[in-house]
Amino acid sequence: MEYHISRSIKAGFDEAVARVKAALAKEGFGVLTEIDVKETLKKKIGIDFRNYRILGACNPQMAHRALQLEDKIGTLLPCNVIVQEHGPGEVEVSAVNPVASMERVGNPDLKPVAEEVAKRLKQVIESV
Repeated sequence: MEYHISRSIKAGFDEAVARVKAALAKEGFGVLTEIDVKETLKKKIGIDFRNYRILGACNPQMAHRALQLEDKIGTLLPCNVIVQEHGPGEVEVSAVNPVASMERVGNPDLKPVAEEVAKRLKQVIESV
């Protein structure tokens, strides 16, 4: 089982980030954190890196359900979605596959929640 859900698109980097944020909102996710990896690597260690953004996305209803079932599941939250540029107009969008990550927890009651979140994240990836 893949640990990510990914798709390549033809778009500018900033446009792709905006499209991902809009698609996340449509599926009930808010973006809690946004990490500009390119800027961080340049600032912290002087490395030039491609455009790469990590969006920490959370669907509050799904997070609440998961937290009720497993109190330490917060170690796997929020759901990370990345947007990375591989070349001019070549952008890849990826999301964590929550089914793959949550099955390691060993709580079978989490499976329906993980499947619902995966379904929504797949919709996000497919719609951008």
